[in-house]
Amino acid sequence: MKKSLVALSIFAGLSASAQAAVYQLEELSTLDTAKHHFITDANNNGEVIGQVRGIYNLPIDVSYIDFTESIITRAYDNWKEDRFDAIDKEITFTLDDIAGGNLNADALTFMLGFLSSNNGNENWQKLADVAAVNFTPSPSVEQVLLDQTSTDYDGYTRSVSNLYNAISEDGVRVGSGSAPYKKIEFTPSGENEAETYFVRDYRSRGVVVSPTGVVSTLEPVSALYGGTSMASDIVQRPDGGYYVVGSASIGVPVDRQEDYDERCDGEDEPVAVCIWRMENLEASNALGAFYDRRAILWTLDGDLNTVETKDLGLGLVPDEDEGHAFSSVALAVNSQGIAVGYSHVRKYDNDTLRVMPVVFKNGEVIELLNQEDDWFSGKAVAISEAGIITGYGNKAIDNRNTTKFFYHDLNTGQTVFPSDYFVSSSSVARDVNIHGVIIGEGEVDVVNSSSRRREGFIYNIGDDTVANINDLLPCYDIDGESNYPYNFAEATAIDDDGVIYGVATKSKEKLNARGEVEVDDSGKVLFESVAMPVKLSRIAGGEIEECPPEAAGSYERQSGSLGWLALLALPLLALRRRFK
Repeated sequence: MKKSLVALSIFAGLSASAQAAVYQLEELSTLDTAKHHFITDANNNGEVIGQVRGIYNLPIDVSYIDFTESIITRAYDNWKEDRFDAIDKEITFTLDDIAGGNLNADALTFMLGFLSSNNGNENWQKLADVAAVNFTPSPSVEQVLLDQTSTDYDGYTRSVSNLYNAISEDGVRVGSGSAPYKKIEFTPSGENEAETYFVRDYRSRGVVVSPTGVVSTLEPVSALYGGTSMASDIVQRPDGGYYVVGSASIGVPVDRQEDYDERCDGEDEPVAVCIWRMENLEASNALGAFYDRRAILWTLDGDLNTVETKDLGLGLVPDEDEGHAFSSVALAVNSQGIAVGYSHVRKYDNDTLRVMPVVFKNGEVIELLNQEDDWFSGKAVAISEAGIITGYGNKAIDNRNTTKFFYHDLNTGQTVFPSDYFVSSSSVARDVNIHGVIIGEGEVDVVNSSSRRREGFIYNIGDDTVANINDLLPCYDIDGESNYPYNFAEATAIDDDGVIYGVATKSKEKLNARGEVEVDDSGKVLFESVAMPVKLSRIAGGEIEECPPEAAGSYERQSGSLGWLALLALPLLALRRRFK
């Protein structure tokens, strides 16, 4: 991509000691057990944490499945027709093969797709292809949060959702995970035969992980029906202890309690299944959420023991006749105990509920955006020690729901929405350092309005616009001839020295569900774009390169290959971390 004059002018302003600068990109070590790697946080000591997606060789429990049932025979016939018959190719497995535990890569892919499509059915195995990882020190290693060894197959259950969110300066990490699913037998009332169900003890627990890997949980204020908690950020306090922020259930609202009393009698299904169904409403309807949740600040001592659990409040006062759930969530905190995140609030001119960015300070929940300027939702995701908050808001631009990143200065009360890539580009901030440098990513496709490619940006408070970080990378690979193999897609964390951590896409040999290299019918190796964890360091006195048009054209084509992966990463957006 051709380096722009905007990029040169902005980046030159990031450091008084540098006329111009270019970043060198370094791949961090990855796990050979997974396809995609995402950084979620790093500290000033270069310790980096994150998550992997696309775990190879996920375990399939075939012991409870009747492979003559129509639901699976029909799925098999459809899969065979779409994947094999359509290209006049013979299918490589049968259902009898799977029943006997003989799953080749195609059979594993089929079963993973089948289980995913039936994820909302309590009678089928639950799998999660995401795991927590410590990228440093090298080589990277998986960090087990709350998963347990399976009683049905070798290794962990791999049924646990993991969010590995933040790391303190001395290496204490926080995140959250669900309880592993267990397979049980239950006979519904009036039936003669037991059915198989998959249940768990709770939806989510915040976790604290010591530098040596010892995991402890952060309990919710109310654990009624299992409850829920999550931890999104951690910072050291001046006295040697820690602040941890996130959210936790404080109870069950009146409407949901009535639903529970009516439905969860343990007659037709296990009570745990009934609760699981009601909890799942949270993903589709915030007001139908099973739990009332509040932003929480946990105070920990130096030994990581919880000494105080503080409810940070809600951005409104519920009326007595409002029996549904309300939520607030803290996503970041600084060492002064000032937290930021989001909360339910009222619309400025009526009682309609909205979710808006807020700061939790001195017992108050304060909105950061002016709703009368058409901002209808958003989140605050980071706060620096200097009192600079960054996040994003949502509004309609060119008849399209668009996110725009902002920063808010607690010292002046000023909120600013800097210019980003273009008017209708959606942009999201991820982090801000002590010097007021903000990083994130934004949409770069002008024409395609439905699915736009995103690329990382850097912005220095006070400048006119952002710089695309790809404009600050080399034109060529290390041989000086090959086109640069990386597209920097997501900037996640920036330290106080300006080192940036994030995700770049790179073309690599395509691996199947077993982690084996795939080839086409002629035996030619196939390639795919994968997400790689990377570190960007400034080169002192470096020159920003002016790429020739041919290199720019090739780069543009490479950078468009992320596709569905960009959507895959969206659920992580709210919990991507800031740097302290």
